[in-house]
Amino acid sequence: MRHFFSVLGGMGTMATESYIRILNQRTPAKKDQDYLNYILVNHATVPDRTTYLLDHSQPNFLPDLLEDVQQQNLLKPDFMVMVCNTAHYFYDELAAASDVPFLNMPQETVRALQKRYPQAKRIGLAATSGTINSQVYHKYIADASLTEVDPTPAIQEKINRLIYQSIKEEQGAVDATLYHEILADMMHDLNVDVIILGCTELSLAQEKAPNHQYPVADSQSIIADRSLELALELRKK
Repeated sequence: MRHFFSVLGGMGTMATESYIRILNQRTPAKKDQDYLNYILVNHATVPDRTTYLLDHSQPNFLPDLLEDVQQQNLLKPDFMVMVCNTAHYFYDELAAASDVPFLNMPQETVRALQKRYPQAKRIGLAATSGTINSQVYHKYIADASLTEVDPTPAIQEKINRLIYQSIKEEQGAVDATLYHEILADMMHDLNVDVIILGCTELSLAQEKAPNHQYPVADSQSIIADRSLELALELRKK
């Protein structure tokens, strides 16, 4: 197979399914052969990212992801993309292990946010506790001369409930009321200009419950667009 890319997913599986669905829906296709060539690695048994980042005595997820990268190197994809924000804690290690370009979801998200919301200064980050505590987005937001605003403990509790109890435990079910409540809380209580959906489960919530007026930068939607852009460019060569 020529002109293909590799997707490191399964963190979690329903969120990865959303990425693939969005990618396929946005591909300009009129017949089977118009769709993109890609390999999906749905590595569902990767240890929980947040559990490790909050407690380093727990299983480290890096060895599993390094093994995935090394296996994909053998297949010689054009690039790799990893659809889990929290796992980008180890972005540098994974990108260094890859023989091909390795897309950076947080970096691409901040770049897209700047283009779509050029006046935004205070950036709310809705994400897992692991992403927040390990500052996965901090460098990219700071490098853009923007201010990262993290959830209050009360808002974070709601985010965790949506991610883990609504979406992960209920196989992709989205509590739309809770999702919209989180966005409202962040906009009004934290006085932010835009909210980064920095967890792919929150991106799934956005896909299923987009009927709100709050400005968001959806990390998974953005990385799907970037994947599509690169894949179509490569197909022309």
